[in-house]
Amino acid sequence: AQAASARTDIRDCSTDPPYLPPTATNTTARLAALRGTMRAHSVDAYIVPSTDAHMSEYIAERDARLGWLTGFTGSAGTVVVTKDKAALWTDSRYWTQAERQLDCNWELQRTTWIESIGLWILEAVPVGGNISLDPFLFSIDTWNSYSRALHGSGRTLLPIETNLVDQVWGDQRPPPASNEIYSLPAAFIGSSWQEKVAGIRQQMEQHVRRPTAVLLSGLEETAWLFNLRGDDIPYNPVFYSYTLLTNTSISLFVDKLRLSAAARQSLQAGCPGPLCVELQDYGQARAHLRRYAQGNVTIWLGSEYTTYGLYGVIPQEKLLEDSYSPVMLAKAVKNTKEQELLRAAHVRDAVAVIQYLLWLEKMVPQGQVDEFSGAEHIDGLRRAQEYSRGPSFQSISASG
Repeated sequence: AQAASARTDIRDCSTDPPYLPPTATNTTARLAALRGTMRAHSVDAYIVPSTDAHMSEYIAERDARLGWLTGFTGSAGTVVVTKDKAALWTDSRYWTQAERQLDCNWELQRTTWIESIGLWILEAVPVGGNISLDPFLFSIDTWNSYSRALHGSGRTLLPIETNLVDQVWGDQRPPPASNEIYSLPAAFIGSSWQEKVAGIRQQMEQHVRRPTAVLLSGLEETAWLFNLRGDDIPYNPVFYSYTLLTNTSISLFVDKLRLSAAARQSLQAGCPGPLCVELQDYGQARAHLRRYAQGNVTIWLGSEYTTYGLYGVIPQEKLLEDSYSPVMLAKAVKNTKEQELLRAAHVRDAVAVIQYLLWLEKMVPQGQVDEFSGAEHIDGLRRAQEYSRGPSFQSISASG
């Protein structure tokens, strides 16, 4: 117990006043503001996830709602706020970090199970209460899990399309990405986007249910399909977008002002016609999907990447659901040229790693390297390699 109480890098909420390390964030004002918004919407519990509207593994600062609200910056977690309680659920990778970053407004729940979140909510919210969430931040499966956990409990799961955290965050919230969306250079393309579209349309034709459209929500799906890249999310060459590919038309929902001239030309060379990409506003995806779903159609989607907010506008009988869309599966199969490009990239990366190991052999005995400077050095060696666009995640550097 002595050792535990001597630790000053984590919070201690049992003392009066509570002890908070300098790494903790004071969240009292943020929680008060969120609770005010919850009252205005008659919400008794509000669930905040750590993902974005595309179920991305990495997210942009603008989507770090859980991080802003709690001060906790781990990559995975779920938060529930009620009128007098607030709790964070996260996995064992992050328990120590949470104790350093949370203030005493927060309970840390050392599990990630939706069942346990559900039980906590049932205890914290009386019968008749509303439990709310933003339907664009939850996958179909996660929504269904919450729905089951609360089913028959006398409490209502109520999706609200205005994000309550965003309302409170206001103009402090980072702005949307504004950098250019560009075409992949021809040397790095395994097949033209027209060939990829033709391949997906062929799969639609051959499918026993004859879907008339494929909906793409995963950011890497749209990037792959059109051979486009961006840098909206750190370490990921993607940009915010949705695609609705039908048997006769193609709609790309994106901030079209950000497309490079070459990218726009590549997408619109075949206009008008079935290989013409119609550019629409990113924010119009749901309204467009709803209109399309009124026709005599069948929409094929991957449930892992589609949010409940989009799924909910498609009538059940017009839905063809797989875990992954046909684009996600096609993207996973590399053709001969793509395999060559992958191998060449690995050779270039291996050169950087070998240079690094040589440097370490020389520098470590001199006591000249720590974990941070080591990580910076290998990043520099990789950057020096031709075609480098940066690492795929922050270099994880440790010794001892």
